[in-house]
Amino acid sequence: MFVVVEKTFEWSSLRFFGKLPAADVVIGVLVAAMTIFVNITLAVVTGVILSALLFAWEHAKHMTIKTHDDEQGRRIYEVEGTLFFASAHQFSELFSPKNDPENVVIDFKRARIIDHSAIEAINSLVERYERRGKRLQLRHLCKDCLELLNNAKDICVFDIDDPTYHIADNKLS
Repeated sequence: MFVVVEKTFEWSSLRFFGKLPAADVVIGVLVAAMTIFVNITLAVVTGVILSALLFAWEHAKHMTIKTHDDEQGRRIYEVEGTLFFASAHQFSELFSPKNDPENVVIDFKRARIIDHSAIEAINSLVERYERRGKRLQLRHLCKDCLELLNNAKDICVFDIDDPTYHIADNKLS
């Protein structure tokens, strides 16, 4: 196996080690070492899994929310990024039902809901606002989201420019 690694490794890539993210370098070295000392199949599977987890971790950091109040006194939250299992907790922490006015709008125009964890995060947020007796509106959600949202049937507002995509969930046919 050492000969396979030695022959197939792109040795010129070593000059990029100082320029590449440290996590990518660690994964590459780990995969090479596992190929030599364990087996190539396990090394590839481990590399793919670690790379996918690293991607999810990094992608979850790109969730942002811009807040402003409109002329009717509503608080508008404009969500930007991808809402999925890795960013669902961060998403929930970005809202403050206790400090918000009576009417709140969450605009998902620049966001994308990917999986069931995201739907659960939205459902949980809806419940938090309802417990405080506040009116919450959700805008620019895809139609699939409405099917999956338990508590949001009456608070979703659909516009002409709403997104059309499918959520990765087994509840949809």
